[in-house]
This record gives sequence, structure tokens and C-alpha cells, in this order.
Amino acid sequence: MKIFTSAQIHELDKYTIDHEPIKSIDLMERAAKAITQAITSEWSSATPMVVFAGPGNNGGDALAVARMLLDAGYNVQTYLFNISGHLSEDCAANRARLTDKKIKSFIEVTQEFEPPRLEEGMLVIDGLFGSGLNKPLAGGFASLVKYINSSSAKVVSIDVPSGLMTEDNSINVRANIIRADLTLTLGQKKLSFLFSENQQLIGRVKVLDIRLSKEGIDKIDAHYSIAEENDIRPLLLKRNPYAHKGNMGNALIIAGSYGMAGASVMATKACLRSGAGKVTTHTPKQNSVILQISVPEAIIQFDRDETIFSEAVDTEDFDALGIGPGLGTSEQTAIALITQIRGTQCPIVADADAINILANHRAWLQQMPKGIIFTPHPKELQRLEGHSNDSFELLSKALSLAERVQGYVILKGHHSALCLPDGHVIFNSTGNAGMATAGSGDVLTGIITGLLARGYKQQDACLIGMYLHGLAGDIAARELGQESLMAGDIIHYLPYAFKKLRD
Repeated sequence: MKIFTSAQIHELDKYTIDHEPIKSIDLMERAAKAITQAITSEWSSATPMVVFAGPGNNGGDALAVARMLLDAGYNVQTYLFNISGHLSEDCAANRARLTDKKIKSFIEVTQEFEPPRLEEGMLVIDGLFGSGLNKPLAGGFASLVKYINSSSAKVVSIDVPSGLMTEDNSINVRANIIRADLTLTLGQKKLSFLFSENQQLIGRVKVLDIRLSKEGIDKIDAHYSIAEENDIRPLLLKRNPYAHKGNMGNALIIAGSYGMAGASVMATKACLRSGAGKVTTHTPKQNSVILQISVPEAIIQFDRDETIFSEAVDTEDFDALGIGPGLGTSEQTAIALITQIRGTQCPIVADADAINILANHRAWLQQMPKGIIFTPHPKELQRLEGHSNDSFELLSKALSLAERVQGYVILKGHHSALCLPDGHVIFNSTGNAGMATAGSGDVLTGIITGLLARGYKQQDACLIGMYLHGLAGDIAARELGQESLMAGDIIHYLPYAFKKLRD
């Protein structure tokens, strides 16, 4: 699913109007019908409703919804804010359609505004401002937003909670943004909906299909998209029925230091579960017993040092390298890491302490091989690229890193984001809060390394890997609950995730 910017949303609306063809007022009517149906499916006519409509097309949607709710027998108070004396053409048309009904519950606010009493059991329909907003709300509108947020009434926002910008909210005033219980967004999710700090503002999200032009959607080059099951399934390679371990890929995992053997165990198990024919794990001697007992299927290659990764190893016989989980950041390990990366010819996944080491030696980023895969969580990325004020800024830095090194960056989170070297970003649609547990990232490193060894190209390995990782976590959460989920459970349910995609 593509995610469009506010400018592209306007472009798509115009394309639909020009090519369906359909009048803009009729497209607004179509949207209002979908919104009204979504509201009436959750709230009965016994629920008192208050509609707040702004002067633009979002307000036009709200006025059309108010009319349809009245026709359906709902008790609706409607406030149209026309402070500047100028309404959009379609908003003005819907004002006329509503006032033609000669209802007493419609108030057009031009100067003074006495807010209605908002109580528990009431529903506020927010149609003040939509996806075209490009600056923080201020003045009377900011006061109205704060008044609505302080009430006990439920809030449904049309398309976007008023005050929230569709992409970059780094300069926004969060107190001046509606906190919706339900957002009925039109066409596609907005980029800002995918950022963690905005979840309390958007509430539940329902995407309403208002039949925007499919041809227009296909033609517009969206820099952001969400990977869904139908995008992932065709990428899966078939397993040759006559395959043997020698042609199913040979993976190398360099992970673990003394006291962090678990990281190497997690990455190794996940790599094996991802279809690699053979997995070798290079780790300090002190971890040998733990690894050989925990993952007997793996080949263990001992570092000459008892407790740390101290010297680069030959990778000529390997098809993929995963490096970083639990390595530590000692200077000896740092030198071994950069030597290893410089001397490795196969695809590389760099995670955890590999990223932390690069953050301490930023000049080494210039030596990264083309196509390298970084899998940082937000803190690791900030160590590498500097502090970010919000998720949009952090994502921008991840994208800049991918473009700069001509590699791939998976910024981990509830909606993990794969940043491509060509400037595009693909968000993941699987995963849950139960996966916020130590070792989850090590599992992802192992999965992607296994897929690379198996023969997948970097972009496909990243997409399939983060989707399977989240899907296995979702299956685990359904079986075990989110609170008790551990990283090992993601590995345990990885075969079920593969099976679901295959079936």
C-alpha cells in the first residue's frame, strides 16, 4: 500500500476528478457516505453528536456527514467556523445543502464562539482541518482543540486529527492537536500515523475506500509504502526438491562476547530457522559450551580470545555474514570489526554493537561496502547519526544513511522501516508490543542473514525478514500473550510464519 504526502493526496483527488470523471462535490459526497456508515456502525441514534467543521474541504466533509446523520435520525449539533469569511467551494455548497433543511442545530461561527457542553456519552466529530495543514494550530482553533481534548466525549476525526500534519510534526505544538479515539482516514494511511509518538493522537484507525482512481494511485511515485502479505508472498523462493545443504547457503554469524552468549545463540538459531543450509558461528572460547548445547545444528568457530571477538576471519566460503549482536565495543573488537567488514565479499548484516562501534568511529562509514544492511533500533541510530527530536527526523536520518552508504537501513520499531539506497521507504505491517524484549533484534539479524545465504537479494531479504520476524511475533503473541513473549518464542514460531506465507 502506497503512502502519499499531502501534496500527492491533492494530486490523486484531482486525478480522480479529472479522469473518472466526477465532480469534486460528488467525490466529497462519496467520502461523506463512507464516513457516515463507519460512524453509524459504531454509535446508535441515541448518542448525541457535535460536529465541528472548518472552512476547507475537511469542513465540507463534516457538513455532509452532519446532513446524512440528521437524515438517519441522529441528534446532531453542527458548528461551522468561518472566521475569515471565506469557505472552500465545496464547503460552501455543503453549508447550503445543510441549511436548506432549516434546522435549528446549525451555527456558523464568524466572531464570538460559545462552546457547547461536551459530556461523557457524547460523540464529537472533528472536521476542522484535514491533510492539507502545514503549520501548527494557534489562537481560537488551538483553544477549541484543548477544550475538546479536556472533555469526556469520544472523538472521531475525519481523515486526520485536526492539528496533526501528515508528514513532519517536528515543529508542531502537540497540545494543539486533537486526540481522537477513532480516525476515519480516506484512501490510505498517512505517514505520521506510523510514528509511535502520534499513536495517542490518532487512536484506532480505519482506512475508508472512497474509490480514488486506481490508475492515479499506480501512476504517482510514492516514496513511502507499507509491505503487506500480498507483497511478500511472491518474493519467496521455491525449495528445490533435490536440494542438499551445500546448495542452500552457508552463513557466518559473528556474535557474542563473554556474558553475552545469548545474543549469538539467538542469531544462530534464527539463521538456521530461515532456511540456510549451514550456519557457522564465530564466538569467543568462553561461549563454546553454551553454543554447542543450545544450537547443536551449528558449527562453532572459536575466536583465539577467551572473551571477545578479536580478529577478522576468512569469509571466502560463506554466502552471507551477520555481525554485531553481543560483540561489545572494546577497541580490539572495533579493529577486528572494520577489518572484517573491509575483507568480506559476501552480503553483510551489521547490527547492535557493530553499529555502536561505527558510532564511535564515524569515519569508517566511508569504508562500508555497497549493499550493506544496518538494522539499528532508534537509540543505536541516534548514536550513529545524532539526536532526533521526533520519529520523522529519525526516519530522515536513516534514509540519509542508506543513500550515503548505498546500503539498506532497517529502522526497528512498531512499524519497522526499510530505507532503500534509492530514497524509498517501505514500512512493515507485522509485529506487536510483545516483541519489545531483549534479543528480538538478534533474531532479526539471524533471519536476514539466513535469507541472504539462501540466495535472496538484499532488498528482498530485508523485506521478507522483517515481515516474517513480525509475523512470528504476532503468532507467538496470539498463543502466549504479549506480556510473556520472549525472543526465543519468535524463533519458535518462525516456522509457522513461513508456513502461513507458503500456504
